[in-house]
Amino acid sequence: MNHKSYEIAVEPRRNLADALREDCGLTGTHLGCEPGVCGACTVLVDGKPVRSCLMFAVQAKGKAIRTLKGLAESTHESEKLHPMQQAFWEHHGLQCGFCTPGFLMLAVGVLEAEPDISDEDLRHVLSSNLCRCTGYQNIIKAVRAAAAQMKKAK
Repeated sequence: MNHKSYEIAVEPRRNLADALREDCGLTGTHLGCEPGVCGACTVLVDGKPVRSCLMFAVQAKGKAIRTLKGLAESTHESEKLHPMQQAFWEHHGLQCGFCTPGFLMLAVGVLEAEPDISDEDLRHVLSSNLCRCTGYQNIIKAVRAAAAQMKKAK
């Protein structure tokens, strides 16, 4: 998980979101609605966006999980934001910030899989996560700006 291994014992019915937050201390994964509607708990599992409130933690065994903490490049001296995080900050893609981790992970997962996604398809994908503050326009601007930076970095 985020290039680090965690060995935890969980009950079979425990969801991944709770295990990430409570057992691994990765509180950047937010819990909003819990029936999988809002998308605030989105993480990448083997590179694909997954709503962690809908996945059992035991299903994650042996899989690569990336959370918000796994986006930025950290060294002992500094931390460099992922292009998506930087774009959200520069293009005002967040307000209260509650939904932001889910949007960041969803957008990164989609752009890594499909860097040339059309505007229509991008809007459709992003509409699966809920934001009550921004009106989505700045989120879309931020994702498009990040997409350009991510392409340059390849």
